[in-house]
Formats: sequence, structure tokens, C-alpha cells
Amino acid sequence: MILITILIAAIAFFLIAAVLIQNPKGGGVDSTFGGAQANQMFGAARSADLIEKITWGLAIALFLLCILATFIVGSGGEVGPTLQSQ
Repeated sequence: MILITILIAAIAFFLIAAVLIQNPKGGGVDSTFGGAQANQMFGAARSADLIEKITWGLAIALFLLCILATFIVGSGGEVGPTLQSQ
């Protein structure tokens, strides 16, 4: 369970970073590095597509790990007090 928690925290951190790299107006990494230079370095369309794919991949991985963690914790039995009929 500790490994899954560490993975969730790491993926959440990288997801935050990937979202912050993106520009909401469509510029993204290409405008960050100075327009024409970024086209030569990364390729404007490819860099935006790559960041978007990384973002979606991290979001899906975070979702699946959270579901997995829920099932692992849920399979441990009752945690809190239960109501018993008298």
C-alpha cells in the first residue's frame, strides 16, 4: 500500500507539472522557448501533442491507481465501528 501511495503522489506531482507546462491559449512549449527556436528544437505541433499525450497518460494512471488503492484498502475488512442489531 505504501508503494501505491508513493506512486500516486509522484504521478500527481508530474501531472501538475504537465498541466502547468501547457499554455491554455494553444501556445504550450513552443511559445515558452521563443516561437521559431522551439519549432527548430522540438517542432511546435509535435511538442504540444506530446505534452497532451503525457497529460492524458498521467491522468489515466492516477485514476487507475486510485481505484486500485480503494480496492486494496476496502478488502481489509471493516475499519470503523459497526452498528449491531440488538
